[in-house]
Amino acid sequence: QVQLVESGGGLVQPGGSLRVSCAASGSGFSINAMGWYRQAPGKQRELVARITSGGSTNYANSVKGRFTIARENAKNTVYLQMNSLKPEDTAVYYCNCVCRWNSDYSVRDYWGQGTQVTVSS
Repeated sequence: QVQLVESGGGLVQPGGSLRVSCAASGSGFSINAMGWYRQAPGKQRELVARITSGGSTNYANSVKGRFTIARENAKNTVYLQMNSLKPEDTAVYYCNCVCRWNSDYSVRDYWGQGTQVTVSS
């Protein structure tokens, strides 16, 4: 089983910054990609940013230029640096891992428990 543990959410004022982290633990798997999704009340979960094992990244248009995703491969950890935060960034942020099992090469999605990010004055 793969476990994803998130940290770093909280309350921040508009224009502020916040960094969230997600560490994947377990054994016998490799990571194809890790990413962050978010879900605001009454809305569908949406992709925020994603980074592949090769380092390729993609971002939602709404966060381009403000958010940066990075990965520390040795620690199976992904970070999301969020700058110039806006009230509309308020949501529960979920970490995602597209993980590949070494035993049978099956690929599965795993999710963290979510961390609340609130942008408010």
